Amino acid sequence: MAEKEKPRLSRLTAIITQLQSKRVVTANYLAKRHNVSVRTIYRDIRTLEKTGIPIVTEEGKGYSIMEGYHLPPVLFTEDEANALITAEQLVIKNKDQSFSDNVSSAMEKIKSILKYSQKGNADLLADRVYFSGNQNQDKTSDNLMQIQSALIHFRVLKITYLSSESKRTTRDIEPFAIYSINGNFLLIAFCRLREDFRAFRIDFIDSLIPQDETFTQHNMTMQKYFEEYVRKQKHP
Repeated sequence: MAEKEKPRLSRLTAIITQLQSKRVVTANYLAKRHNVSVRTIYRDIRTLEKTGIPIVTEEGKGYSIMEGYHLPPVLFTEDEANALITAEQLVIKNKDQSFSDNVSSAMEKIKSILKYSQKGNADLLADRVYFSGNQNQDKTSDNLMQIQSALIHFRVLKITYLSSESKRTTRDIEPFAIYSINGNFLLIAFCRLREDFRAFRIDFIDSLIPQDETFTQHNMTMQKYFEEYVRKQKHP
């Protein structure tokens, strides 16, 4: 009996974690994550509600935990802790100061809830994991966090941009997405000056000022952007 219940207990614990990590989680998403039926997820949600966890059902959207309600932090397995430490070392190699600072701060909070034995292992692993590239940990930008904030809040940014040809322009942009290539972060944004989507290297942004103005979300996806980019390259 106990052996049959153990997988469900693990699944219920994981569902709680997933509800805390996202604003809304659908039953289909949970069913696929745990390889069970949607009906099983419905039963799991009812079970969690009976234990006193305030789960909010949003019709047509999914489930969330009532705002302001927090459960005690979960414990990490050794593999999960190791994965986080390794990811931290990878992030430290990036070239944006604001990103590195915030990830390091977040990792300190995560390490604070590790088991005592895990903390020593985490320190050992951090000293023994190396990623090639940017060995001097040079920082060429300090804008990524402000850009991310503007992106999720649909806030217009005024930037002064120095192109690869050393041409300086000032323009208002509407952030859409961020991606990394060859160690450099690029911002995809709708440029009001060019009246089209453009890619900006973040380390080429000389100054950045968030504006009070917001914009309406664009009907654009990363796939559509890259398809359009390829088309323009073939037919300039």
